[in-house]
Formats: sequence, structure tokens, C-alpha cells
Amino acid sequence: MSSDNKKSVFDTNMGFGERAFSAAGAAAISAVLVNPLDIAKTRLQAQAAGVPYHYQGLCHMACFDTNTMLPDLRLTTSSARAVLGSEPPVCPSDCSRYTGTLDVLYKVIRQEGFTRLWRGTNASLALAVPTVGIYLPCYDIFRNSMEEFTTQNAPNLTPYVPLVAGSVSRSLACISCYPIELARTRMQAFKDTQIGVKPPGVWKTLLEVINPVKSTNLQNYRVLWTGLGAQLARDVPFSAICWSTLEPIRRRILGLVGDEASAPCILGTNFSAGFVAGILAAAATCPLDVAKTRRQIEVYSPPPS
Repeated sequence: MSSDNKKSVFDTNMGFGERAFSAAGAAAISAVLVNPLDIAKTRLQAQAAGVPYHYQGLCHMACFDTNTMLPDLRLTTSSARAVLGSEPPVCPSDCSRYTGTLDVLYKVIRQEGFTRLWRGTNASLALAVPTVGIYLPCYDIFRNSMEEFTTQNAPNLTPYVPLVAGSVSRSLACISCYPIELARTRMQAFKDTQIGVKPPGVWKTLLEVINPVKSTNLQNYRVLWTGLGAQLARDVPFSAICWSTLEPIRRRILGLVGDEASAPCILGTNFSAGFVAGILAAAATCPLDVAKTRRQIEVYSPPPS
């Protein structure tokens, strides 16, 4: 089977609905699997922006031994005294500061519970399905249309098609679903303030963003798109770098495999190319991701009357 025929089998024959369904399903699975890492990333970025992570109540934290990466299960002196009632509950300073990804995961589990690692998953799922359902199908459609056009009219522009298609499709998806992205970041960044009280969900989080604006009688719901510029400044270069890197790598690997590549081989090729491209794009846009997080966790201050 030739590469052109193979492309038609795996790309062209799929309609928009099939593309959207498969992309949204994959996004939902990945949202659940990587949410703990997303929590760690967001909290480290928020901490650098000045968000305090003080732990209220009795400290049950074990101290990390950085040499062994295993917890020392002895309670601190202040914690032991708190147990005996001679002092109010207090937590040592290192309990309220994250030092790395593993430290975030460990402290979230000990201080807030294991399930808090999936805080914001509902927002991630609500975001992943429509966002990726728009993003990937639109990318395929734009790429195929632009490749057909440039091949016939401007062959020298064909290598830039993935970059343009990825940027445009990502922008459409980002603008459409941004309020949910805003809610997800805020849900992941801020720690629960009341023990035993169910933390706010997506809609309550968005209402908390809107309330200061409503109190000024401005009814300016554009606040739900606070930080959209920073989000686009991060997502558009990410998509441009990712797709412009992924497509050449995928073509090169498929060229080495030959025309008789099986479906598992093509799946492995797509995974490998996406893995490499994703790492490069994430590393290049990390400063922009930090700026995005800082913009999204800002508290709105109404103008003076």
C-alpha cells in the first residue's frame, strides 16, 4: 500500500464527527491520568506567584529525607506538643512550601487527601471534550485543505502548513472554551480553606470570579476571559512548535517502516512522534505557561468609585 493510499485510509475517510469523537475520548482519558501532574505544575507556578499554602490544623506531615526520598514517620516536636494539648496545632514552615513535583504530590495526599490529586478533573473533562473535539478535527481539516492548496499553487509553502493549521485550530478551541480553563486553573491552584467542607466546583468557581464584577454593577462578564491573551500566547506557539515538529518526525519514521506498516506500528509511530514533539513544545513555552497561570489566578479588584 502506498503512503498516499495509507493516508487516505487513516485520514481522509474519517468524517468530522468520527474525528471529534475519537479526539474527545482520548482527551478525556489523558485528562484523568495526568491530572495529578497538572495539580503539581499549577501549584508550583502559583506558589512562585505568591499564593500561600498554609496548612490549617494539626500537622501529620512526615518529613522528607532528600537523600532517600522516603518519609521519616516521626512527628515534629511542635506536632507532638499539639497532640498533648500544650500548644495550639501548628505545622512547621516546610509543610506550607512545595519544593518539587514529588513534594507537591506527597503533601497534597497527606494534608488534603488522596482524592485531591484529581481536584479539577471535572473541569478538565468538561474542557477536554469540547476543546479537543474542536482542536484536532479542525487541525486535520485545515491541514488537508491547505496542503492540497499549497501543493498545487505554492509548493514551497507546504512545509509550513502544520504550523499554520495548528495555530489557527488551537486559537479557535482556546477562545471557545476559555472560561472552563480559567475555572480549572483556579480550582487546582488554591487549597481548600475549610476542612470537611466540599470545595467549590466549576460553576461556583466561575461565580466567584464574576461576583466582584457584579458588585460594581458593570455586568462585565468579559472577566471570564481574563488571561485569554496569555493563554493564546502560550497555546499558539505550543501548537505551532508541536505540529511542525510532529509531522516531519512521523513522516520520517513511517518512511523507515515502509508501506507495509500495521495499525499498531502506526499507533506507535504517532505516539513516539507526539511524545518528542510535546516535550520540545512544552520546554519552549514553559515561561509562557507560567505567565498564563499567574494571570488566571489574579484576584479581580473593582475600580474605585
